[in-house]
Amino acid sequence: MKAAVVRPNSDGYVDVKDVQLRPIEDHEALVKIEYCGLCHTDLHVAAGDFGEVPGRIIGHEGVGKVIQVGKDVDNLKVGDRVSIAWFYSADGTCRYCVTGNETLCRNVKNAGFSVDGAMAEECIVDAKYAVKVPDGLDPIQATSLTCAGVTTYKALKEGDTKPGDWVEIVGAGGLGNLAVQLAKHVFGARVVVTDGDPDKLEAAKENGADVVINRHDDDATEQIIKATDGGVDASIVTAVSAAAFTNAVNALAPNGTLVAVALPKGDMALNIDKTVLDGIKVAGSLVGTREDLRETFQFGAAGEVEPIVRTDKLENINHVIDDMKAGKIVGRVVFDFTGATA
Repeated sequence: MKAAVVRPNSDGYVDVKDVQLRPIEDHEALVKIEYCGLCHTDLHVAAGDFGEVPGRIIGHEGVGKVIQVGKDVDNLKVGDRVSIAWFYSADGTCRYCVTGNETLCRNVKNAGFSVDGAMAEECIVDAKYAVKVPDGLDPIQATSLTCAGVTTYKALKEGDTKPGDWVEIVGAGGLGNLAVQLAKHVFGARVVVTDGDPDKLEAAKENGADVVINRHDDDATEQIIKATDGGVDASIVTAVSAAAFTNAVNALAPNGTLVAVALPKGDMALNIDKTVLDGIKVAGSLVGTREDLRETFQFGAAGEVEPIVRTDKLENINHVIDDMKAGKIVGRVVFDFTGATA
């Protein structure tokens, strides 16, 4: 079967090549992939930023149908449409797993990094952790909700977002455009979006943002504070830029929360006076649990959130990687496997 695998030198790109999967085990299922989106995390994996994994099949925004199940599997059947997410599986018994924080499990496995992922014609999943996709949800849109959607939904939860709050979405790319919709339509918040790309800002406005601000403006932070009458209650940072984190802290109102989502290299500057005197909180937010994903899928099926997506062919993946690195993509690029023959 065709798959996109990390190159031997981990140079940030992938090779599309023929790969043979191992037989499934008793607790697993085999999924024929229909669509898989490309995420910035895939670029980190391809570049070896989390540790080099040459030969690994990337992809954690996958959706497909089950074509085989192991003998101990009772929650999935052949024909079910399921997702392949970054949170692939955990041990299920540690203190994080049993307290609703399963994504923090120290024995977690991640699709497309520690195990082979979904950027392939077929993918093996741990059946207990493969979340079903509702019948009323477009599978192409489901790919973005599998990662970008559930990630921003969890981040808005971490920011304790309430109706009427002002929320800043830093970065209007694949995650940001979904964060805008979730903040508006699910949490009932007012939304400011900052980005340096006019097209992405226009898309954010179309998705319901109340205020859009170009981050390149010298007075961008002052504009946010003025537009929100004192600053935002939460800032969700999805931009892969260390400077974005610093700017986001400065735009927070007293008792505000910075939620770190993106993973740029380097450190974040945190003004101690503002943090202490304004009661600023800083939280990291890592994807979402299986329940978070089920809820996100339901929002998509109900039309509360609609990802911006376009499809492409797997053979073009390195060109898409270049466009993603250059910040040229509005929304998500999703690779179409429906015409493939394994």
